[in-house]
Amino acid sequence: MGPLAGLKIVELGGIGPGPMAAMLLADMGAEVLRIDRAEPVDLGVKRPLRYNLLLRNRKAVALDLKDPAAIRQALELIDHADALIEGFRPGVTERLGLGPEICLERNPRLVYGRITGWGQTGPLAHAAGHDINYISLSGALNAIGLAGQSPTVPLALLGDFGGGALYLAMGMLAALLETGKSGKGQVVDAAIVDGTTSMATFFYGMVAAGKWHAERGHNVLDSGAYFYNVYECADGKWISVGPIEARFHAELLERMGIDPAQIGAQHDPRTWSRSREVFAQVFRTRSREAWCELLEGTDVCFAPVLSFEEAPHHPHMKERGVFVDVDGVVQPAPAPRFSRTRPPMPTPPQAPATEGIDKIIAEWLHSDATDCRHGRFE
Repeated sequence: MGPLAGLKIVELGGIGPGPMAAMLLADMGAEVLRIDRAEPVDLGVKRPLRYNLLLRNRKAVALDLKDPAAIRQALELIDHADALIEGFRPGVTERLGLGPEICLERNPRLVYGRITGWGQTGPLAHAAGHDINYISLSGALNAIGLAGQSPTVPLALLGDFGGGALYLAMGMLAALLETGKSGKGQVVDAAIVDGTTSMATFFYGMVAAGKWHAERGHNVLDSGAYFYNVYECADGKWISVGPIEARFHAELLERMGIDPAQIGAQHDPRTWSRSREVFAQVFRTRSREAWCELLEGTDVCFAPVLSFEEAPHHPHMKERGVFVDVDGVVQPAPAPRFSRTRPPMPTPPQAPATEGIDKIIAEWLHSDATDCRHGRFE
């Protein structure tokens, strides 16, 4: 089940983007086995394992990778894998005896996926860092925030999970497709600083064209424009509007009861401050629910700003099944969707097995699934 059914991946347990990439591939049907310590590292956030959702959809074994016997077990798994994911600092897997040179010599078709913050090379390659640091270097963090205020620290969606996990998963899938043609594996060096910078390609083009104001909060897409912004309602809740196109903007003004003469030309930045105040005053006259009844589902480009607790209960999210309940934990469903090879329902996170490891490894090695090494991507 799932478009990646038959793909076998070894994951060397880590934090953040590595587990996220492994989850994405496992969600699509890949058979992933995580090699981890007895208690997985969890960014210092103490919570029961069932809530560590990045570890869903795969089995795990606890191996001490400082033990030569454990390294031999890991290499046996890698010998029979289509791909590997590791997220250690550069040089760590080489010192363990699990580096790409050794693994590719033993398994020439292996796709060796590596995820780091700074990359495998460069002056910062061996320095510690986190999402906030990587997106700082890309230029993205400096561009996020309100006018006259400091940069706004976003969720790790931008760096770890967007520029990191998604780019690693995409790179590994591209490499697996190529392996099906050439019969040769390769290393995928995914760096969060690379991926985040790549995600900003559109904005770098705007900068080069002289169409992007260097100061935060002075552009259409960074809260500078009144028509692409968030507003507080009478009940203290928030809504978002984004009618960039003239006809959508005109419909919003009509539905809000605003005379176009009250505001200036839509795309004249000199009028944005005054127009923002007009919008703010009008939106404060009704509750969020009232605005949803008036504007949701129209062409004014509107949506309520929902919390994590509220999002699963929105009618659109419920009808599409954007969330699923797994073992009593509401969580995002696998995405994207497939018309034929639908991914299965996710399974709960599993603790690394400390007993019966030989049996788990044997089952993984001899699973019935046909893997890429036997033509899965050819």
